[in-house]
Amino acid sequence: MRVLVITPFYAPDLGPSAPLYTMLCEDLARMGHQVSVIAAVPHYPSGIVSPEFRGRLVQREQRNGVDVTRVWVPSVNRARLGQRLLTFISYQLLTTFVALRRRYDVLIATNPSLEVGLPFGVLCGLRRKPAVFCVQDIYPDVGVKLEVFRHRPIIQVVDLMERFCLDRARYVQVISEGFRQTLQARGLPDSKLVVIPNWIDTDFIRPMPHENLFSTHWGLDHSFVVMYAGNIGLSQGLEHVVEATRLLAGEPSIRFVFVGDGAGKDGLQQAARSSGLTNVQFIPIQPRELLPQVLASADVSLITLKRGVGADSVPSKCYSILASGRPVIASVDQGSDTWNLIDRANCGLCVEPENPQALAEAILCLYKDESYRARLGANGRAYVVQRHSREAAAREFHRLLCALVPEEKVSSKETTTHG
Repeated sequence: MRVLVITPFYAPDLGPSAPLYTMLCEDLARMGHQVSVIAAVPHYPSGIVSPEFRGRLVQREQRNGVDVTRVWVPSVNRARLGQRLLTFISYQLLTTFVALRRRYDVLIATNPSLEVGLPFGVLCGLRRKPAVFCVQDIYPDVGVKLEVFRHRPIIQVVDLMERFCLDRARYVQVISEGFRQTLQARGLPDSKLVVIPNWIDTDFIRPMPHENLFSTHWGLDHSFVVMYAGNIGLSQGLEHVVEATRLLAGEPSIRFVFVGDGAGKDGLQQAARSSGLTNVQFIPIQPRELLPQVLASADVSLITLKRGVGADSVPSKCYSILASGRPVIASVDQGSDTWNLIDRANCGLCVEPENPQALAEAILCLYKDESYRARLGANGRAYVVQRHSREAAAREFHRLLCALVPEEKVSSKETTTHG
């Protein structure tokens, strides 16, 4: 089957969605599908395009069995929505131009519609091929909660665009039961909603020694490391983690380590400097191949979200932490999907969001009990291997694609094309 995937972020780009769809596309290709991807040139999370990808409007390569096309986007400051819109417009226009010249049987596109709405709409309207719309966040809700969308006309436009894609997709893949219920309440029929949770390469990310090349290079070998690794953005509420570091400044063995970049990093560093904290360390975003070592360098890993954000989804970094065999402390809303996952897997502790005192107490609890940390880490590893492997997700997508385009129909088209 010829599968066309439209997603802005693809390896070697960074961020949560790039490895997800890279794994999915490569696994579908290994299953025998002809997979083509149209992505933007790597630019996440800084917004700055990697130097080796500048200077050409369209670039194409074969990568692990997948036909990958990358289209030009400008380097921008992602903290400014207006500049990010330039990226969205560039990606959509060039993607539409490229996609119209491709032959495919089924389309997979990732939300939000702000990033893929034009090519999705044009391809669905002109080609009339079945499409799967993959929902990683509920829009415009997430933008409203983060105060990225502040004006009613903008919120209405984003809502209309998202609804357009949701309505025209044959299937809508969501990552949680909470998302399914939210979209059901908005009128989408349950028959088109498919829950496939996010996935992880459990062979790549696995338990490793705390002391490794990464930890040694950054001087982490002899500290109790509380780590946040990922996008330092607007939704995490990481300023409350900085406050927790102040509360634990009297424990010299505990070091808070932030690994990554993003729109909120400068403000976070300034807050740490202003407080005169010496138990905080900022490390730049690392190449993906070092991720297993990065996660292994932690004694405890953090997941934090502002109050009211992400109630119906689980950040993809959660699965990476579990795969690394380290316990997690989640500062999230009680009853959220993340809270329930950690409770179900018995792999960490949960505290209410935006509560530095509760976070500090949870850190101290794990700091003082090594055997408890080991049990939680082992529980998380076992849970994610059983339920969230990349192979399981690929099989679910394969079944979905085969339901959309029966094998005999594909065979007939291919015979006609090659005859």
